[in-house]
Amino acid sequence: MPIIRSAIKKVRKDKVRTARNKKRELILKALLKKARVTKAAKDIQAVFSALDKAVKTNLIHKNKSARLKSRLTKNTVQQTTKPTTKKAVAKKKS
Repeated sequence: MPIIRSAIKKVRKDKVRTARNKKRELILKALLKKARVTKAAKDIQAVFSALDKAVKTNLIHKNKSARLKSRLTKNTVQQTTKPTTKKAVAKKKS
């Protein structure tokens, strides 16, 4: 245990901050998981907002946020567009 008064106060503040960050991180992870599963626009918008707030409070790095957003968007676009096969393309030409 620290002896100096300011160090004691720092330990108290660190406990509170750690608990707050842990809660925010768990919420962010839950939102990400939900958005990956449902792929609904509403869920993705909520994740983007949460990621921006996490960057603003230095919970995660801005590049990590950008990477997660990119992957979410990429997965959503792939799910909404139907894959084209050679047969489908050949039928359209005829």
